[in-house]
Amino acid sequence: MEVCLCLGVDVDDTFTVWIKRCEEMLNGSQTEVQQPLSAKIKYDWYQTESHVIVTVMIKNAQKDGVRVQFSEKEMNASVRLPSGEDYNLKLVLLHSIVPEQSTFKVLSTKVEIKMKKPEAVRWEKLEGEGDSLKLKQFIPDTQHLYPSSSHYTRNWDKLVVEIKEEEKNEKLEGDAALNKLFQQIYSDGTDEVKRAMNKSFMESGGTVLSTNWSDVGKRKVEVNPPDDMEWKKY
Repeated sequence: MEVCLCLGVDVDDTFTVWIKRCEEMLNGSQTEVQQPLSAKIKYDWYQTESHVIVTVMIKNAQKDGVRVQFSEKEMNASVRLPSGEDYNLKLVLLHSIVPEQSTFKVLSTKVEIKMKKPEAVRWEKLEGEGDSLKLKQFIPDTQHLYPSSSHYTRNWDKLVVEIKEEEKNEKLEGDAALNKLFQQIYSDGTDEVKRAMNKSFMESGGTVLSTNWSDVGKRKVEVNPPDDMEWKKY
């Protein structure tokens, strides 16, 4: 009887310990599952002579679900995630920006926010209390390294190549792909190319798009729809 009583006490103590351990494990698992997806999203930043660029690493965001507001020293972004959650990012900027010249675009792999600098100065960091008396003229260092929100440096030349490659690899089809091509030609073109594109498109009712200013600059561009289509003026 004495041996049985001791065993009974030991079994109860062991059972109690295991119950507590199981509860702790369950509580830990529930905490991990309940962590919102928005808390795991990362962002990074870099700068050029004219802009400060923030990239938010969100894939497959919809354009109508992204809102970005700019003020002189603040940037507020709200993104509706594919999961239905809202991701919000508010930055109190180190220096002033030009809100009306700041833009953003939604890509398949990220949301890119471009903030226009009022002058070519180098930001030591993205956020904080800036001192206008300590502004430094923008002079890239020999390694082309810039600060980031993740507290490490990046190779600027390599980053530019990666971003351009991502944009080129976006899967665009139909009108979207054609518009992207025209936008690229226009942005890379000379003033004469831009004048030629504008004049030919407007005068032809959107049926002709020429980059040859020496041709379209000396004549009126006539309407010229494809053979299988009929042009109508509305």
